[in-house]
Amino acid sequence: MKRRDFLLSSGAAALGLAAAGRLLAQGPATQELVIQKAAYRFRDSITQGLVSLSPDAPPPVLRGRVGKPMRLAVTNQTPDYTAMHWHGLRIPNAMDGVPYLTQMPIAPGETFTYDFTPPDAGTYWYHPHCMTMAQMAHGLTGMMVIEEDSDTGFDSEETLNLRDFRLADDGSFLPYYTARGAARGGTHGNVLTTNWDQDPVYDHTAGSLVRLRIANTDTTRIYRLHLGAAQARIIAWDGHPVRQLLALPSADAPLYLGPGQRVDFALRMPEGEGQDVSVIAELPGRKTRIMAQLRSIGASLARDLRDLPPLPENPVALPDLDRADMLEFVFGWTPEGGAPNDGLCGSLGYSFWSINRTPWAGDAATGTGPLAVLKRGKSYVLRLRNESPNLHPIHLHGLVFVPIRSNRRALPPLLTDTALLLKDEVIDIALVADNPGDWAFHCHVIEHQKTGLAGYIRVT
Repeated sequence: MKRRDFLLSSGAAALGLAAAGRLLAQGPATQELVIQKAAYRFRDSITQGLVSLSPDAPPPVLRGRVGKPMRLAVTNQTPDYTAMHWHGLRIPNAMDGVPYLTQMPIAPGETFTYDFTPPDAGTYWYHPHCMTMAQMAHGLTGMMVIEEDSDTGFDSEETLNLRDFRLADDGSFLPYYTARGAARGGTHGNVLTTNWDQDPVYDHTAGSLVRLRIANTDTTRIYRLHLGAAQARIIAWDGHPVRQLLALPSADAPLYLGPGQRVDFALRMPEGEGQDVSVIAELPGRKTRIMAQLRSIGASLARDLRDLPPLPENPVALPDLDRADMLEFVFGWTPEGGAPNDGLCGSLGYSFWSINRTPWAGDAATGTGPLAVLKRGKSYVLRLRNESPNLHPIHLHGLVFVPIRSNRRALPPLLTDTALLLKDEVIDIALVADNPGDWAFHCHVIEHQKTGLAGYIRVT
């Protein structure tokens, strides 16, 4: 979309939003979110130049309730442009936070207010979609919890935001990407954190039932996770309840959690004071790493996992495979070079990757059409073909899909918004195109996204 066309259409939309704002004057309280520079102690020194919603803390867990309106006023106090995306939420297209596709970037000193009503409960997260690599690599990733409208039976909750940083010994930032990394699997950080801390310990009552929410908000790293010595089960995946019993991850069969993906566990705390449950990461080429520990304290509550009721289902339409059309998308290297035109939202200066052998021309490029046009209300099967040796977590905004087959492994039919493609893997996913708009479709290894592996799908 040309900038002039966007401004004309957004002006009309603004009038509608203003009217809606007057009607909602007695509605939800506005949550004020200020994107700003921050500092934090990771090792023995304080790291300056972070980006957060607080001057000295990681981005907070934002909370809402299913079916209840939310109003989030995002003010940009950095010198760069930005925009905020609410990863996994099926909300109106105008609130999705993708610059040039759904809104103009938020300039320094400006405020953009996001108004939406989340239709689904679950674990989600938020991050910028303008200056994406720079701002995410410097800390601007946070978790979002949309609570159910009924009691889920837990005694407490823990949220774990997994991500790493690239820091020198003195705490200063190393370059947040490399051309070599962008052209391969991505550039890993060297300081692994959970909620910006290393090896944190969180206390919960002995014998209690804890809802453990884990999100991978990293720009690159794929975690292979399992829980040490725990009574637990997986209850939700990428925000949506799991209706079948899934094998608990182990050291021999860890759970792969790619950038953008989330998993919820129901966990029973150990009986004894001081006993703990470890969240363990198996990292290729590195020592096994304990990302966090949950420690039992106090007298036991003697709860049982069987006390928990099933999580209420989210109102997701299931695809009709007998009437579904198939579309194919090929993810791989780009056959041509050139730097994307990302306007005010930053470019890494390279094109390494492509969808359907065409690299994304950039956020601000004109004349770039959708990868596909889907008819509203119709079912589709999208064939995702990875023609590279690298892994790609493919994320689709605004819609929910279900994997139905893979050429490399058995995939449980879990509702999701992000599919992790293995080397040479072909995955068929099915969905109902029930949310109109232009929806970003990209790899969530941000170096891949910003060097060509991106586009959008239009739902009419």
